[in-house]
Amino acid sequence: MFHLEENSIIELTRKAGEAIMNIYNDPNQSSVVDFKSDDSPLTLADEASHNVIVKGLIELHPDVPIISEEGENLDYQIRKEYNRYWLVDPLDGTKEFINRNGEFTVNIALIENGRAVAGFVFAPYLDELYYGIEEVGAFKISGNSKLILKVNNSETKRVAVRSKSHPSVEEESVLKQYNVVDSISVGSSLKFCMVAEGKADVYYRFGPTMEWDTAAGHAVVNAAGGKVLKNTGPEEFIYNKENLLNSSFLCLGF
Repeated sequence: MFHLEENSIIELTRKAGEAIMNIYNDPNQSSVVDFKSDDSPLTLADEASHNVIVKGLIELHPDVPIISEEGENLDYQIRKEYNRYWLVDPLDGTKEFINRNGEFTVNIALIENGRAVAGFVFAPYLDELYYGIEEVGAFKISGNSKLILKVNNSETKRVAVRSKSHPSVEEESVLKQYNVVDSISVGSSLKFCMVAEGKADVYYRFGPTMEWDTAAGHAVVNAAGGKVLKNTGPEEFIYNKENLLNSSFLCLGF
């Protein structure tokens, strides 16, 4: 049986965050070093975090494969055999990193049979770490405090969380169905964490994301009692699809 060493993954997530902040705080480091094929930016911090995470995960669990945004583009014929693997976004919210608003995260998720069963989301600038493990629970570590996270289960006057960098007019028609009366805006996978923490109730994403963008936050929401659905439901959002590009999804805290 697989034993998840949660404290070791928390420590590793923090180490990756330190690598990011070393670059974030160094005025001599160039922010953008390259652009990927989809024109998304790549920074030294993406690469530094990736290197820390991959090295650490291999040391902890050498038999568990890793799929990372900054890693090798694995052929589906290889990865479709993965029943258990790590899914990593070394720096989620690269635009937030470049814009220096602090709302970027390190994402590490454990996927089993296509489901996000554990997720670790660390916002190094904010020094806030969220994590969730199936059948264990969801938690937030901030400073010296550790809080148990539970979704709101609110039936009325719900709050939506929206993307800071990727707003969408398609959100409006979906959110109308859920008695949304207010909204907040935040970057990266922190949107999932706002739902898990009960600061928001609904998060709908129409625009494109990749599997590593969503998996860790998805696991945190699940462990806090919420759910993430493909498109607008009712099917659960799953992972290790032939195409790692996500459909739209709906995250609900009730």
